[in-house]
Amino acid sequence: MPMKDITAFTAVQLAEKIKKREISVVEATQATLEQIGQMESFINSYVTIDQEGALRQAQEIQEKLDGGALVSPLAGVPVAIKDNMCTAGMPTTCSSKMLEHFVPAYTAEAVQNLIHAGAVIIGKTNMDEFAMGSTTETSAFGITKNPRNFSHVPGGSSGGSCAAVAAQECFYALGSDTGGSIRQPSSFCGVTGLKPTYGTVSRYGLVAYGSSLDQIGPIAKDVADCAAILEVIASYDKKDSTSIIRKDTDFTSALVPDVKGMKIGIPRDYLGEGLDAEVRAAVLAAAKSLEGQGAVLEEFDLSLAEYAVPAYYVIACAEASSNLARFDGVKYGYRTKHSEGLHQMYKNSRSEGFGAEVKRRIMLGSFVLSSGYYDAYYLKALRAKALIKQAFSQAFQRYDIILGPTAPGTAPEIGSSLGDPLKMYLGDIYTVSANLAGLPAISLPCGMDSKGLPIGLQLIGDCFQEKKIIKAAYSYEQAQLL
Repeated sequence: MPMKDITAFTAVQLAEKIKKREISVVEATQATLEQIGQMESFINSYVTIDQEGALRQAQEIQEKLDGGALVSPLAGVPVAIKDNMCTAGMPTTCSSKMLEHFVPAYTAEAVQNLIHAGAVIIGKTNMDEFAMGSTTETSAFGITKNPRNFSHVPGGSSGGSCAAVAAQECFYALGSDTGGSIRQPSSFCGVTGLKPTYGTVSRYGLVAYGSSLDQIGPIAKDVADCAAILEVIASYDKKDSTSIIRKDTDFTSALVPDVKGMKIGIPRDYLGEGLDAEVRAAVLAAAKSLEGQGAVLEEFDLSLAEYAVPAYYVIACAEASSNLARFDGVKYGYRTKHSEGLHQMYKNSRSEGFGAEVKRRIMLGSFVLSSGYYDAYYLKALRAKALIKQAFSQAFQRYDIILGPTAPGTAPEIGSSLGDPLKMYLGDIYTVSANLAGLPAISLPCGMDSKGLPIGLQLIGDCFQEKKIIKAAYSYEQAQLL
């Protein structure tokens, strides 16, 4: 089979071909590496590509499959990992000069779950530095370009993972989502990304940005892949104090095209000023498609939506300033060559090791946590977070899922966002609430704009209700195939 034909399969399709011995794991890995060789100079999706390691893994996994030692539904399928998840023996840089040469001694739990399931780790994907950004332009290792149009950004911070999936440089990828970092780039790149309920996937081994907001999730070509991947990576982990024991992780059981009687709420706040007209039309057309399948649509007012972005950035930056305090040039990471004394070494190491956006967020976080402003900003943000969670809880008493756009527009041109950070922050308006409330949410393609750039549809569910959003997303997706 031609290599190009292999990379066109979804992860689930490829796994089935491998199981039936129609394609070997080595062939699938070679096809992926060949595609990377053709596309990577244009896109820059990867920070690290482990060609030798991937081929070695592929051979070992094939032997286990042949011997009947592996029965996972994704065994042998090549995957890419966002470069803020620790991988033993492979660099984990967070796309920062600060961690340019850092090689962890252990592997993140979510990645370890994939390894146990027989995944082939191809490499580590590019991202906004320490996951701080919405365009993958803040990486210390160069920007990633959108495979749909090389003059546009792929979104962020999981832009490398989404671009790699869109360019068929891997069959699926892991990303992390602090305020929309899986869903927004999935929307921009025309792929499917799922953020699970907070605590469903272990954060052990994920380099923290905002600990109360971060969640690892799958990025893939379709909804079925995301459900299958989430089933593999979801697990209770005693090493993560926020990990939750769940018995309902059979997410693939929700892959049923049936939304008859499902109540879907559409917040009026999400369809007003600031939303691109083409995005609005595509999202409402997707809603009509679900209505045509028997879902019940209703517009409603989701209060406090306007406070989500300021509350999110206060909390996220406060947690980031605390989490990134460990990077001081002492035990690991970048250390300046020019310093006199300990304090000068701290200052120079952090000044030279961190990029501009990371410094901006550390300073903002340190400011809102300072004694004179803690009550005025940080405590108010926490109160707003609690009220936003309450507003969603009230909404889910009436609706099964909430539908809206993933982002206000399609992917902006490279270089157009970093000059106006405030505008870039406001671009997260539809995604941050799910993180503040710990809710599951999925983004999937629902059309193209007049420039040929993908538009994303977002479905949000109540806590632990991933199956509802998977069912609705799958129903919409299947209807588009008819």
